[in-house]
Amino acid sequence: MPKTSRPDRKRSDRRSREPKEFEETTLSVDRVTRVVKGGRRLRFRAVVVIGNKKGKVGLGTGKASEVQSAVQKAVSDAKRNMIRIPIVNGTIPHEVDQKFKAARIRILPAREGTGVIAGGALRVILEHVGVQNVLSKQYGTNNKLVNAQATMKALQRLRGTPVDPVEEAKEEKETKAKKIVDMDKEMAGAAQDREALEAEQLGVMEVSKGDVDKEGTLKVDSEK
Repeated sequence: MPKTSRPDRKRSDRRSREPKEFEETTLSVDRVTRVVKGGRRLRFRAVVVIGNKKGKVGLGTGKASEVQSAVQKAVSDAKRNMIRIPIVNGTIPHEVDQKFKAARIRILPAREGTGVIAGGALRVILEHVGVQNVLSKQYGTNNKLVNAQATMKALQRLRGTPVDPVEEAKEEKETKAKKIVDMDKEMAGAAQDREALEAEQLGVMEVSKGDVDKEGTLKVDSEK
């Protein structure tokens, strides 16, 4: 028999975890100190990247006295700072070059089959965005936070129409439904007008040019 303090516990009793909307990756956890009156205060700073691999990505930082609390704060900060990136055929729409503090990032589109040619924080962010083929190079500092911030600024400069297959299909479906509703309303209005004319027994009279005077008024025929 297994040696456990809870022999009645079974694996089948464990609840299945629900799939998360965004994938999370912790870039770094560093110890930071702040000098205050009476000494130094030690805390942890976490840098987290989240994304849905469909064009949405976020970068966040958090500080706390415990690592877990710092990571949770960083995740919340990343969700507040989500951005949408345009993806065209699995790559970025055009080349972008960005300099931020001591970091310089250069990202270039690539053909299918190239893969993600990147490293460090740049690779993590591009994978969370959902880019499948890209060429990149980073110069300057090796600081993960600065490189991540430079990458986010570079991605924000991309110009194009973000394409989300799920949202695109949803918008197309809503557009079709709206067109059908408008068409039904138009047909219903025409039917009501026709019924009103039939109820009032209104007819159509042919008028020639001689029946209208110079001012455009219909001449009244006294004999009729």
